[in-house]
Amino acid sequence: MAFWTYMLKCADGHFYVGHSDNLEARVAAHQSGTIGGYTHCRRPVVLVWSEYFSKREEAIAAERQIKGWSRAKKRALIDGDWGLISRLARSRS
Repeated sequence: MAFWTYMLKCADGHFYVGHSDNLEARVAAHQSGTIGGYTHCRRPVVLVWSEYFSKREEAIAAERQIKGWSRAKKRALIDGDWGLISRLARSRS
């Protein structure tokens, strides 16, 4: 079974990170407001990043890790700038 960790950019510019076993349905639920919580009042949302995992535990671990990142590091992930992600990780330690 496929599992996804994903990042949405909300209408107010904030990022939301989550995981799902059905990425398209989950993004549609955020977009329609079916899912309450953080994104409900920040619509519309745009999917800006996602990654596939073969195990739910891996997707959850990635979600937790990314949620703890700075905005700059999340932006670098969206841009695929692994060098910047590495530099930002070193600067925090």
